[in-house]
Amino acid sequence: MFAYRKLNVYQKALQWVLDIYGLCRKFPDIEKFALSSQVRRAAVSVTSNIAEGMSRSSNKDVAHFLEISYGSLMEVQSQLEIAQLLNYITKEELDVVDPKTEEIAKMLSGLKKSKLR
Repeated sequence: MFAYRKLNVYQKALQWVLDIYGLCRKFPDIEKFALSSQVRRAAVSVTSNIAEGMSRSSNKDVAHFLEISYGSLMEVQSQLEIAQLLNYITKEELDVVDPKTEEIAKMLSGLKKSKLR
């Protein structure tokens, strides 16, 4: 088994990506190649950068990819807030994803700090 698959943050992020894809299905067709596409790419980037980072040999490199993952997480959060303002998703739907996003953010931050010690 690849090491990144054992990480709780990776497993939670995978489930979160599925949630994000579910929300993107609610976006109007005009957003198929715009906001929806951008949100999905950024969401996938979260798990991809965890996996890539954990394959690196130096802790500094691992931390760098975890930082990129965190940035992608925040990008999705911002884009979902825009989607909610545009009435593509409801405030309640955003409120369901917010705590999951916050939990992943905290886990990424903690993992990054542990690699920089």
